[in-house]
Amino acid sequence: MFETTVRAGVCRLARPRTRWLSTGWDGGESHGPAAYNVTVPEGWPETDLAAYVRSRCDDAGFDAAGPTLLTGVSQDHARRARLGGVEAVVTAGVSNPAALPVTDVIGDGAGDDEDAPDDATDGSRTDDHAHVGTVNVVVGTTRALAPGALANLLTVAAEAKAATLLALAGVPGTTTDAIVAACDPGGSRARFSGSATPVGRAARACVRDALLASLRSRYPDEMPTPETAEYGVVTDARAAVTRV
Repeated sequence: MFETTVRAGVCRLARPRTRWLSTGWDGGESHGPAAYNVTVPEGWPETDLAAYVRSRCDDAGFDAAGPTLLTGVSQDHARRARLGGVEAVVTAGVSNPAALPVTDVIGDGAGDDEDAPDDATDGSRTDDHAHVGTVNVVVGTTRALAPGALANLLTVAAEAKAATLLALAGVPGTTTDAIVAACDPGGSRARFSGSATPVGRAARACVRDALLASLRSRYPDEMPTPETAEYGVVTDARAAVTRV
């Protein structure tokens, strides 16, 4: 799916005439020959992201514009997985986990209309330090996906990422995760990309396996946990629940 090149901390994922859908800082749908994953330094102070990305890509010798993800994880830990016309490239760090407690909420009777609070209770705990983790996923298929199917491929990738992180790190994500989904407009058409379709099944496996490999590369000895991580958030807010 992608021809990957890494230079100066920038990973270019190149493929001509590709359709992209990104949740990154310059997100949305686009068409073009490349997407990028850029490693930023610790304590990164930049606010003009467009100028920063242009400068980094220029330094790396990449001139084509495209959707760009930013991460504190070195590209040395990027891993690729391929299966059935689908590919995922992932960089993963979990130093800033975003925990979402569920068990305690279930025990408190969440979803019981009679016990629903009158107002939402915002109990979220956050940390404002610079984040150095992030799970970035670029997943693409050689199929030509219908508009809804490309958006759904992004959802399938997010589900696979969350399931994998829950199993390994006890959290569904970090505070700065981002995903780019891609397809080939000239490929054979696929109307759907859900988990029961060939594209969805392959995407789930690719995201899981590339994420596992990147985490093992980044943390060969011990992975941070929500309890030991230096940064991150815990969303322990309680919302008001009523019948519709």
